[in-house]
Amino acid sequence: MTIGPEHESPRPDAGDGFSEAVTVAFGDASNELFGVARLGLAEGGASGLTLLFWRGEPVAVRAEGGAEVDGISSWHEVSAAGLDTSVVEPLRSWRLHFAGDEATFDLELEATGPLAELPADHPVARAGGMEGYEQPVRVRGQATVGDARIAVDGLGQRGHSWGAPDWKRIELTRAVTAWMGDDLAVSLTAVRPAGKRDHAAEAVAAAILDRDEEGVAHAIDVLEPRLSTTYDDEGRQRRAGLELWIDEDGYPRRAAGELVCGTSLDLGRLRLDCAFFQWQMEGRNGFGRYDVLRRA
Repeated sequence: MTIGPEHESPRPDAGDGFSEAVTVAFGDASNELFGVARLGLAEGGASGLTLLFWRGEPVAVRAEGGAEVDGISSWHEVSAAGLDTSVVEPLRSWRLHFAGDEATFDLELEATGPLAELPADHPVARAGGMEGYEQPVRVRGQATVGDARIAVDGLGQRGHSWGAPDWKRIELTRAVTAWMGDDLAVSLTAVRPAGKRDHAAEAVAAAILDRDEEGVAHAIDVLEPRLSTTYDDEGRQRRAGLELWIDEDGYPRRAAGELVCGTSLDLGRLRLDCAFFQWQMEGRNGFGRYDVLRRA
């Protein structure tokens, strides 16, 4: 799969079970502000999900499904759960807006690195039924929480995925990101088949978004990504370790993370455990998202 500007538009409906989504996760550690925003399309309707954390607590949690859409040609025409997005320049810059009773944000996103692609023939795409791509982004703009006004300057990741996931065959999925700055990020996706109980059974894809000695940005596919997770008594992720083998020789690149904030959300037949982690990698401190979506 070669991603081009045409992939930024909503994909043609591919029939029964087809869905797609644009998801943005972001954080401004200096302001202790973290958020996830997702706009989706399925079966002729739109859905939206927004989670916003400030100073360690969820300050906005909003979900909506079944919003009517008809004949759309761009994401600018999709709105749900107070959430709107638009493509300013394909694969380079975007806008993201949320208006809620408890909080709002108006953000500009700018790509800081190359795409990490998940093609349809990858084991993770086959297991989860979804293909797509992710990009690290710089996030700037304004947010309000109650009476507080916050000037946002942080990092994040924007992804676009599409396909026909079959949750009869899936136990859970994971989305893990670590943003160490404009020049280093990690993206990992995992899918566990139904009936399995541990990491060892999961199909995993990971990429390191890095720069070479000449300063050129690259997406480096990880040959063997390994993820370990420590949970609390309710099965929610609290600590994690990454071991990323680039090739069969040499040493893996490693990262360790622990919970900063999080919450769980009942989505009907699914449960979302959304968390943001503080990460350490190669002597650098960063932060990122660790979400687990599972059958309720």
